[in-house]
Amino acid sequence: MRKIRSESRVKKNTSEKTMQKQRKKRSSSNHDDTNSTNKRILVTVNVVGSAGPLRFVVNEDDQVGGVIDVTLKQYAREGRLPTLGSASENFLLYSANARDDPLNAWSTIGASGGRNFIMCKKVVQLSMTEASSETISKKRINGKLKAWLNKSLSLKILSH
Repeated sequence: MRKIRSESRVKKNTSEKTMQKQRKKRSSSNHDDTNSTNKRILVTVNVVGSAGPLRFVVNEDDQVGGVIDVTLKQYAREGRLPTLGSASENFLLYSANARDDPLNAWSTIGASGGRNFIMCKKVVQLSMTEASSETISKKRINGKLKAWLNKSLSLKILSH
């Protein structure tokens, strides 16, 4: 009988110790969340051309490039159209409140001071030499195609 009682006491002591450890972990984790310098914020991102905004929670210390990446992943996960791809370097994030210039990809999202953002694709502008060379090459191809069509049609008409 004494062995059974002592074994049950040992089991109770170990189970009580594990319960106390779990309680301490819970209370310390709750305590750390309230005093933490890493605050979490709800961010709303409107994607240009999309039906509605995306909302998700990020850390205030997260970089803008990371927020763009999370936005693209959530956009794709929801199956929204138009499809955007996954290259975050092709997109810019603007603050919805104030400025005309985009946010720096290396700055923190909390430094912008806002919670509402607009995301759009970067516009790639061709230089004048590239644009003019493309139009000239298109004209040459179109001119050659027209000449070939005229020549082939005129041969058929003359042969009749």
